[in-house]
Amino acid sequence: MDWQGWFTLLLTGTSLLLLVLTRIKPHLVMMAVLTALSSLGILTGSEALSGFSNPGLITVAAMFIIACGVHHSGGVDMLVNNVLGTPTTTRGALARIFAPIVLLSGFLNNTPVVATMIPAVHAWARKIKIPASKLMIPLSYTAILGGTLTLIGTSTNLVVNGQYQALTGEPGFSLFAITPVGLPVALLGLAFMWLFFPHWLPDRSKKQAFANLREFTLEVAVAPNGPLVGKTVAEAGLRNLQRIYLVEIERQGTIVTAVPSQEILQSNDRLVFAGDTQAISDLLRINGIVPSRENGHSAPLEVDRAERRLVEAVVSPHCAAVGKAIRDARFRDRYGAAVLAVARGGERVKGNLGTIKLAAGDTLLLEARPAFVSRQRYAKDFLLINDLNEDAPRHERAYIAWAILVGVVAAAGLGVLSMLDASLIGAGLMIVTRCCSVNQAERSLDLPVIVTIAASFSLGAALQKTGVATYIAEAIVTFSFGHAWLMLVLTYFVVALLTETITNNAAAVIMLPIVLEMTEKAGLNNEPFILALMIAASASFVTPLGYQTNLMVFGPGGYRFSDFTRVGLPMMLFVATATLSLLLLGYPLYP
Repeated sequence: MDWQGWFTLLLTGTSLLLLVLTRIKPHLVMMAVLTALSSLGILTGSEALSGFSNPGLITVAAMFIIACGVHHSGGVDMLVNNVLGTPTTTRGALARIFAPIVLLSGFLNNTPVVATMIPAVHAWARKIKIPASKLMIPLSYTAILGGTLTLIGTSTNLVVNGQYQALTGEPGFSLFAITPVGLPVALLGLAFMWLFFPHWLPDRSKKQAFANLREFTLEVAVAPNGPLVGKTVAEAGLRNLQRIYLVEIERQGTIVTAVPSQEILQSNDRLVFAGDTQAISDLLRINGIVPSRENGHSAPLEVDRAERRLVEAVVSPHCAAVGKAIRDARFRDRYGAAVLAVARGGERVKGNLGTIKLAAGDTLLLEARPAFVSRQRYAKDFLLINDLNEDAPRHERAYIAWAILVGVVAAAGLGVLSMLDASLIGAGLMIVTRCCSVNQAERSLDLPVIVTIAASFSLGAALQKTGVATYIAEAIVTFSFGHAWLMLVLTYFVVALLTETITNNAAAVIMLPIVLEMTEKAGLNNEPFILALMIAASASFVTPLGYQTNLMVFGPGGYRFSDFTRVGLPMMLFVATATLSLLLLGYPLYP
């Protein structure tokens, strides 16, 4: 190798150390690598930036928007409500979680799937009285296994396929190319979790603190002709809500207090709840619950409701509405926000929401237009505590969102359209049909992940161009004594080790050119090696740092770092054994 090769090798090692040992964000590290490779002339400008136009990367971005449409249309809620039920044991709860999560993760990027499911599963865990710590790691691991079912199940698969096409000029892998291996591995992994995780996972329910609980008064209404009309309070699921309770029902000028479970809900009933912020956020996602109407007229903010957000704010002493009832202060017209709930001194304020007189220091839960948030950062009327950013689901569009997703999968799976074209059309349809708004679609794009992937392509290209990939590949061939099965095992575990220490996408992009060179030098069929790389790069179980979904459930589950090691290490070894066995038995290593 010349100086460019040695410098690229040094740069690769340095970037790995920075990702493992420092808190510098991966996209900053990879952009620094890209800058160094381009400025020193190791790569041309077009080679360094080629990752930003790679079909795999664009497909990842489009799939984020498709996942956004399924989420904001209430499609995930619909599936969860119909499947989860009320199991009484941890194993029963795990069995209910497995099917929907594997299904969703098989066809949507698993990161947004887990982001959507965390609050749903957390609320469900409270309802069925099973510790969330028994369910959150299985939620992440199930999404990881589901992501190995298809090419679009995880961004890693799409990125590997995109880089494979760029490096080899081959057409790439089909949508279900990984399924013959991914499906049995996923089923075996789920069985392993179902058998052992109920005993291995900790019970952290007593660790959850509720010291900051603020109790709100909230008014909502039963939607006319909605799914809750004619149901009893119990049948509507409003009796056993956790951390929130139904105080009274206002119906045609009369008040029903001490509401019995068998009280039948009627159209336009105004329901008064008391509870904390998170519980109220869960309540507002129930299909058939709508914002309360005042004096029988539609609230001005009901138009484009999904464009707005929930904001928690404190009334300032300088607020013009202090001393006035919410209705008399013309709150909606003046501030462009609707008051959903009021708390005072950490307790709910009794009485009709519209007649509550505001006082300085009151905490309000507001449904506000985006402009309210930016305006109040500079105004003195309110002090923003928390922008909850919980958009109301468009339940009536859930079936449209599912139809679009099925159409994308069918078009790509049958070869009618390329994966890139199918995903781009699907993303556009999600916006056109208003399954998600443009703002929601923009927010769904995880820019740090996208930049990390795009910049990583430059390092992969440099490894191949400078001969570093060939150098490392020859070393691996020599070390494996020419045994093809040993090369496959080494490939899997090297990628798995990198995935646990750096990002999964970076690990895959760095290793792919090395694997291609290795299989070419040894005269091997590269397909089983690429499939092993895809699964190993996704199957990150040992630490919360290696995969984004693990990090996402770390806090909500109340876990310690050692919790992942205790259950993740045997899980990783089991999945590795299953994957390698299937590849060695089902795929020829020699062409």
